[in-house]
Amino acid sequence: MPELPEVQTVLDTLACQMGNPVIEDIRIMWENIIHGDSEQFVQKLKGRRIEGYHRLGKYLCFDCGDVMWISHLRMEGKFYLQQPQEPYDHKHVHVIFRLQDGRELRYHDTRKFGRMYVYDHMDDISEYPCFAHVGLDAFDEKLNGEWLYRRLHGRQITLKQALLDQSVIAGVGNIYADEICFALGLHPQTRVSRMRKKDFVRLVDEMRRILSGAIAAGGTTIRSYTSSLGVDGRFQLKLKVHSRKGQPCPLCAQEIKKIVVGGRGTYLCTHCQKKR
Repeated sequence: MPELPEVQTVLDTLACQMGNPVIEDIRIMWENIIHGDSEQFVQKLKGRRIEGYHRLGKYLCFDCGDVMWISHLRMEGKFYLQQPQEPYDHKHVHVIFRLQDGRELRYHDTRKFGRMYVYDHMDDISEYPCFAHVGLDAFDEKLNGEWLYRRLHGRQITLKQALLDQSVIAGVGNIYADEICFALGLHPQTRVSRMRKKDFVRLVDEMRRILSGAIAAGGTTIRSYTSSLGVDGRFQLKLKVHSRKGQPCPLCAQEIKKIVVGGRGTYLCTHCQKKR
């Protein structure tokens, strides 16, 4: 699943390659992708100009003036910006946006897990109904060590589970959770109830450092993720532990292990990362 840096890369690339086009028409081949009434989705967006691009966690947000179009790529969602005459996979392309400049924005999703929403415009992006159970974005200025300590310290969950909880921090997934734990020198199974305020301050700092580095590198191209818009992620070249089972730790040279935490494959150095 694309995480915050990959979603930001897709958003930035779309903003650069599309600009501010008018959506001339929309063709929906798989209606379950659309949350709510698909005809209403088309009518609300048809004729609208994309005026701005935003992101909250793993959600893409397209500001269309009086309405906001929001897209969650989930596991395998991808956007392709193509000419109408270019062939496409009819089995896996589920929504086509015809732009006034003649191009088409095609939504491709092999798993059909992605979702799209359209809402009347609100001043606060976090107030849209699809974000009812989504926490603060990893770069939200309201998210700091004190806020995170108050939110997590009383819970009996592991650090890895806390990082993956989208109702607390929106945007961090499995890859970056492993990298954040390594940067903190903490075992992913560390209980957040045993962490101190200064640990949460460091967590926010390291999380943003790692995510910023990944955004600068265009995300991480692992398994099936690519931006699908001519941009290849390079952050996989900088990963310290994730997907490096059996390889030497970059700090101590001991072998990186793979375990399961909260049902997720987890990579770590058991020498450098201590459990509390």
